[in-house]
Amino acid sequence: MRTQLPKYVYLRPSSPNVILPPEVINLYPEEMKNTLKRLQTILACTAISLTAIAQQPAPTEPEEQQAAPDDYKFRFGGYGEMVAAFKDYGTNRYYGSTAGNTKDNRATIAIPRFVIAFDYKFTPKWVLSAEIEFEAGGTGSEMELENSENGEWETEIEQGGEVALEQFHITYNFCPWFNVRAGHVIVPVSLTNSHHEPIFFFGTVRPEGETTIIPSTWHETGLELFGNVGSGLGAFDYTLQVVTGLNVEGFDRNEWVKGGKQGLFEDDNFSSPAWVARLNWTGLQDLRIGASFYHVNDVTKNADKPHRYSGIGQSSINIWSADAQYMNEYVTFRFNVLGGLLQNADGITGLNGKLSNNSPYSRTGDVAKRALAYGGEVGLNIGALINRFPVIYPFARYEYYNPQESGAGMTTMDKRCQVSMWTWGLNWFALPNIVFKLDYTNREIGTGKVFGEGRYTGENEFAIGIAYIGWFTRN
Repeated sequence: MRTQLPKYVYLRPSSPNVILPPEVINLYPEEMKNTLKRLQTILACTAISLTAIAQQPAPTEPEEQQAAPDDYKFRFGGYGEMVAAFKDYGTNRYYGSTAGNTKDNRATIAIPRFVIAFDYKFTPKWVLSAEIEFEAGGTGSEMELENSENGEWETEIEQGGEVALEQFHITYNFCPWFNVRAGHVIVPVSLTNSHHEPIFFFGTVRPEGETTIIPSTWHETGLELFGNVGSGLGAFDYTLQVVTGLNVEGFDRNEWVKGGKQGLFEDDNFSSPAWVARLNWTGLQDLRIGASFYHVNDVTKNADKPHRYSGIGQSSINIWSADAQYMNEYVTFRFNVLGGLLQNADGITGLNGKLSNNSPYSRTGDVAKRALAYGGEVGLNIGALINRFPVIYPFARYEYYNPQESGAGMTTMDKRCQVSMWTWGLNWFALPNIVFKLDYTNREIGTGKVFGEGRYTGENEFAIGIAYIGWFTRN
């Protein structure tokens, strides 16, 4: 048979709309499971898992497959990425020459993320799930807001990177069309947050536009309702959430509202929660079309010091997205558009610029009223066209994004934030859940043209990477 990329390998907790196909399960034979149980550390577990996976044959035909995807009591797995990049530009587009970034030759290497995941079924209906992400090698930092010392921020940093509890929740599965989840959940706004695992984007890094203007992977604490409704052409799945909202103090010029994600302190502010909705249409085979909406009534109420913003009035934020994905044996296509509107952006700009130098926020103005990102990618599976050829996807991706699409009042929008970029590359799926990537990216700065040069110095880079995803043991 021709080996092809599976459509669903989500590391998401058990639910009616989450599928791990049997061909992926069969990549982990019984002897590997027994080996994993004897491992004493997480790092050792990961190393042995990758070695064992690489030695396994291609997935078997459907009639030879064994366990059903949801036939387990406990499962442990994860995903991770490693990337090396070679760049011809400097580290700061906003400093120095009026031409934008300086021309430079440098190289970087990183482990963007290493994620551990597990599910445990107390009963078939009650499920505990968690994901822990180690970003850029982990961290040894702590930050506190010392209200006993006039509200000063204090921090100690021992190591760069981040360790984040990406998911931690309990799910009760009533029925396919209605289920309840409480805890720390993924906010399903835009395509990448909804499907953020490394086999769901072609490039060595996640799509740049989405991950610039909103958090990625976006996770907050609250309550979620979800399920599947309808059948045939009328098949949908939905998600409704009330979760912690964005903190206005983190909004800035370069990343719009991305820095407003809470989690810096022991407690999150819930004075003005976020209301989130997502709907996916799945009525045609191989096609999924989705839309999402995010609303916070007043982001200033979630500030660490909300009294500072009392003079500018209610400041709501609305973020919306629409996306589509088509995947069959031969071709994969994805498209996404993401936009947002922030009320009282000019007033927020003035107050954020006056935050203490000890604050954990950038204080970089001006904050935009509107931000916009859109992009699409297409890849062709050569392995499906040529018998016994490896599963290799040549692909192309275009993105436009601008965290300063338009301003309010007297704020000034910086054209260096406007990016039009192309990425070309190859993805080789050694197995359905191990992928080797290489790509070339060109960014044109200060233009919205799909082709053509921007008004500032362009940025080019070549990158190579490897990523994996899977459940390593199931009982």
